[in-house]
Amino acid sequence: MDEVLKGAESNKRRWIYPLIRKGQYYKWRSYISYVYLILFFAGPFIRINGQPMLLLNVIDRQFVLMGQVFWPQDIFLFVLATLVFVVCVVVFTIAFGRIFCGWICPQTIFMEMVFRKVEAWIEGDANKQKKLNAAEWNREKITKKTSKHLVFLLISFLIANTFLAYIIGSDALIKIIIEPVKAHWVGFISIWVFTIVFYLIYSQVRELVCTVICPYGRLQGVMLDEHTLVVAYNDVRGEPRAKLSRNEDPFKVKGDCIDCGLCVSVCPTGIDIRKGTQMECINCTACIDVCDEVMDKIHKPHNLIGFFSENMIRNNEKPRFTVRMMAYSAVILVLMSVLSYFIFTQSDMDITIMRSAGMLYQQQPNKNISNIYNAEIINKTNKTQTITLKPEDASIKIKYIQAPGPIEKGGSSKIVFFIIIPESGIHQAKTDVRLQLVAGNKIIKIVSTAFVGPIND
Repeated sequence: MDEVLKGAESNKRRWIYPLIRKGQYYKWRSYISYVYLILFFAGPFIRINGQPMLLLNVIDRQFVLMGQVFWPQDIFLFVLATLVFVVCVVVFTIAFGRIFCGWICPQTIFMEMVFRKVEAWIEGDANKQKKLNAAEWNREKITKKTSKHLVFLLISFLIANTFLAYIIGSDALIKIIIEPVKAHWVGFISIWVFTIVFYLIYSQVRELVCTVICPYGRLQGVMLDEHTLVVAYNDVRGEPRAKLSRNEDPFKVKGDCIDCGLCVSVCPTGIDIRKGTQMECINCTACIDVCDEVMDKIHKPHNLIGFFSENMIRNNEKPRFTVRMMAYSAVILVLMSVLSYFIFTQSDMDITIMRSAGMLYQQQPNKNISNIYNAEIINKTNKTQTITLKPEDASIKIKYIQAPGPIEKGGSSKIVFFIIIPESGIHQAKTDVRLQLVAGNKIIKIVSTAFVGPIND
């Protein structure tokens, strides 16, 4: 603990050696991390309706979520989804503080549940790691350090491959792996760039990602209030703190905290939770586990450190759903409803039809009337489609000037065509014409457009 305080007073990088204590919260976090890691590494290879579960292909501007394909034309859905995500983060932070960072954030899961465990497995616990780093270079130190960093590189390499698969797709990744390097220079270099970046983050940068680089920790300060549940020290119960003593004065007033310093020793960001809510706290609950362990030994109740709001500590209040949280939740419900509607009602093919500007109808042989139209058809599926337009009314005909032809995945085709209607079928200045967008024998979408013609009495 003295090293932590001294490091805090200096401007030098303070290397943190957190103790690992496997309490109840640690077990729950471990279960969540196992599920997360399985989904992370399996995600690019899971298929839903023939599509990846998740694909963020920025290069080809193709995005897939739970098998649903989104192209650049769906940018409004991305904006709406971003708004929903931001509001959800705000509400979640108002209610539970920075718990996302300690329980769900990929940085924390990989650092604490993968790399930190590997480090402890090879070098020993926090105290042994300190001694090893302070020792002179000998055979044992070289062996352990080399082994650790080789394993770190291997894990970083696996993460890099998986991360790239989320960008370019698992099929493209497999090609990079099995085909000659010279055929995929860009992909090969990308894998090693990502590997080095992840290796440096988890072997060198570590908790600085949470305390310095990530903006979320700094933003949370303006979102917390007296009702927010955070990992906190109950100073009303714990103060004044005093160490255990065999010859202590029985009449001396003291709190339940015995000033053991273990809450500081287990903290992955090196803070003292007893100093109040701090930006660096990621709500990982490691301090709760170790404090409960100490309380068991001195026969005191749990939750000297626990999930508390300021009002729960000061005024002995129970957690409650505030008006501000209700308002944000209502906004989330509305945004989620709108987003869900657009996602589940969008078509695999999209078409925009416009009658040629500045042109009236044309007289055609056999007492027919025609209008000329421009249209753009967008293929949002993951395969090439051949599209045709068919009028719902059999008396209406379509004559192409520029036919659509095959449309590649994510591509579009501009067409020009006449809609031809018998003059006897026109009874008003503007007639609503319904067209079927057909792929193969399947009607993909039905659209309407206005047809201008003479008025027949």
